Amino acid sequence: MIGKYMILRLIIAILLIQAPSVLAQASSGYSDSKADGGKTIRKTVRYPTRAIRRDIPLTNSIRKAMREGTRDFSGKPGPNYWQLKTDYTIKARLHPSTQTIWGTEEIVLHNNSNDELKQIVLRLDHNIYRAFVPRGYSVPAETTPGMIITRLNVAGDEVDLSARPVQLRRGAPPPEPSLRVSGLDQTVAVITLEKPIAPKSRIKLKIDWHTKLPGGPNGRGHRMTQRWSNRLFQPTQWFPRVAKYDDLRGWETDPYLGPAEFHNNFGRFDVKIDVPAGWIVSGTGLLQNPQEVLAAKARERLAKVLDSDAEITIVGPDEVGPGKSTADGKNLVWHFVADNVNDFAWATARDFVWKATRATIPGKGPIPIHMVFLPERAARYKRAGELTRHALEFYSELWAPYPFPQLTMQDGPSAGMEYPMVINSNQGAADHETAHQWWPMMVGNNEKRYGWMDEGFNSYMNILSRAHLAGKEPNLDGLGQSYGRISGSDDEAPLMWNANYAGRGYSFQTYRKTPLMLSMLGGIVGDKAVQKAMSDYTKTWAFKHPSPWDYMFFMNNALGEDLEWFWYYWLFTTESVDSSIKNVAMKKKETVVTIHQAGQMPSPVVLKVEFELEGPAIKKMPNAKMEGTATAIVTYPVDVWFGGKRTFDARLNFGKRKIKKITFDPSRRFPDKNPSDNVWPRAQ
Repeated sequence: MIGKYMILRLIIAILLIQAPSVLAQASSGYSDSKADGGKTIRKTVRYPTRAIRRDIPLTNSIRKAMREGTRDFSGKPGPNYWQLKTDYTIKARLHPSTQTIWGTEEIVLHNNSNDELKQIVLRLDHNIYRAFVPRGYSVPAETTPGMIITRLNVAGDEVDLSARPVQLRRGAPPPEPSLRVSGLDQTVAVITLEKPIAPKSRIKLKIDWHTKLPGGPNGRGHRMTQRWSNRLFQPTQWFPRVAKYDDLRGWETDPYLGPAEFHNNFGRFDVKIDVPAGWIVSGTGLLQNPQEVLAAKARERLAKVLDSDAEITIVGPDEVGPGKSTADGKNLVWHFVADNVNDFAWATARDFVWKATRATIPGKGPIPIHMVFLPERAARYKRAGELTRHALEFYSELWAPYPFPQLTMQDGPSAGMEYPMVINSNQGAADHETAHQWWPMMVGNNEKRYGWMDEGFNSYMNILSRAHLAGKEPNLDGLGQSYGRISGSDDEAPLMWNANYAGRGYSFQTYRKTPLMLSMLGGIVGDKAVQKAMSDYTKTWAFKHPSPWDYMFFMNNALGEDLEWFWYYWLFTTESVDSSIKNVAMKKKETVVTIHQAGQMPSPVVLKVEFELEGPAIKKMPNAKMEGTATAIVTYPVDVWFGGKRTFDARLNFGKRKIKKITFDPSRRFPDKNPSDNVWPRAQ
C-alpha cells in the first residue's frame, strides 16, 4: 500500500509533465477537446465562433400593448394609444414652527383606458422618511411620521382608515368587493373599490393629510433633506399622488426607494399655498394672484422681465418682510396653476432674494427665468440666469421648443433635482437640471424602471450643450470605446434592468452608459443623424409615455437601418466588441488586414489607412472615403460578422502607394478593453 505522501508526489509529477501542453492550449486563445460523450466542449476563455443576436427581446408587456394596438413597430403611438389624466386641486398650509404642511386635495382621475379599474394606487413618497420603510442608497436627514392621511373619500364615499386589512385564507372564496385601503404607512398604498371605474369615465378623490419636512445635516441623496431649519423649505413629492397606470403593466406599484425617481400622469394642477406674510413662494406653474401677495414695487419690476436679457432684481436682500417683499398681513395664499404637467414642486423662505431674466424660445418668444436664493448664497447664482438661458434656447433648437410658460431655479438643500417648470439648483447643475424639462417633464419616460431614457439622454445632451456654450463642436470620440474598460463588471446591471433595484451600479446604469451607447451609434450613422432622429422622437412623444421599445423602433425607422442587434447588445447585455488587428499581409495587388473580435458585441469594420505622402496615385475603393490626400477611411458593414466568424479579412486595393499605418475604429466609438492592439504596426 502506497502512502499518502508518495501519492501526492506522483500527482505533482504528472501535473508537471502535462503543464507545457496545458499552457500551450491556453496561449492559443481557444481550443476544443472531446468530452467522454464525444461532444466538443470549450476549454479556454475564448471561443472560435459567436452567435450574433439580431433582434431585441419582446417582453410580455410590450407584446400585450402591440396586440391591443396601443404601440407598434413604427415606434409611434399606436392607433389605440391612451393614457390616464389626473387633475389636482390642492390647498396647503405651511407651519414653519413645526416644519409641517397641512393639506387638502381633490383629484379627478380620468380613466381614458379601455379597462375597468378595480383599484386606485396612491404614491405616498414622504413615507420614505418613516423608520420602517424600505429604501435604497439614500439616507433621510430625519426620521418623521411620514405622510399622515386623515381622510380619504372616493366618489363621495368615506374610506374607513381604521379598518383592519382583509385576511385572505387559502382556499376561501375571495371577499366581496368593498371600499378599503392598505399600505398607508408605505410609499405605495392601494385603494380597493367597491364599484370599478368604467372605461372612458372619471372619478373624484378627496384626501386630507399632513407631513413633516425632514431637515438636518445628515441627509444623503436628493430629496432626502427638504428644509434648512425653519428658514427655508423645499417641498418635493410632498402630496398624495395617483400612481401611473398604463397599457404595458397596469398600475406602477414599485416602492419609492429614493434614487430612482418617478413615472407620473400628466394633468392640471391648481395649487394654493398658505405661508406667513413676508415669505416668498416659487413653484410650478404661473402665479395667478401677484396683486394679492406681492408688494407693488415687486410687481412693477416683474412686469419688465421680458423686455431684455438683463437680470432684474424683483426682491432684494434689503426688502425682506411683510409690506416690503410681499403684501402686508399675517398670512398670504399664493395661487399657482399649471396645465399638462406631471408633478408640482415649490420652495419658500422668509428672506429669499428674487431675481429674474428671460430666455427667447424659437417659434415662441421670450419666457421668464426666475431665481430665488438666500442672500449669502448669491455667488452661486451669479451665472445661473445666463447658463439657464443658454440651456433653454439650445435644447429648444436641439430637440423641440421649451413648452412651458416659465422656469424657476430654487435654492435649498437639494441642489440638483428637477420638476415641471422648477429646478432645485444653482448654477452648478443649471444645464443638467434644465435639460430635464424635456425628459421626463415633456416626454414622460418611466424613470423608475428605465433611468437611461431620462438621466442618460440628459448626460448626452449636456455634452452637446457644454460644447456649444464654449463655441466648439461637440466631440463624442472615445466615449464608446471607453465602455470596454467597464464591460463585464459584476456590479453593472444591463440598461433594461429595473433601475429601481440597480443598487451600487445605479449611477453608471442610469447616468453614464447612455452617452457611450449614443457615441457608438453616431459612429455608425453619424452624430447629426442621431440627433435629428431624437428630435423627431421628442416631438412625436411629447406629453406621452414612450417605452424603450418605442424608442428603439422609432430610431430604427428614423435612421433607416435595422439596428436591433445594436440595441440588444447595448441595452440588454453588458457585452463589448474587443477588436484587434491580428495581421496585415502585403500582397502584390492588395493588402489583407485580418480583424478579430473577441467580444460578443459586433461592430462595423472601420479602418483608417494612412499612406506615405509620396508615391503612385491612390486607387479608389467603393467603400472608402479620402480624408485629405494621403488618408482613407474604409468601412465594411456590421453584417460581415453575422455568419458567426470572429475574424474578417479586409482586402484593401489602393494600388501601389505604400501604407504606413492602419487603425481600426479611428474615432474610438466601439467598446474595447485594449485599444493598443487596434493599430498596425504595433507601437514598440
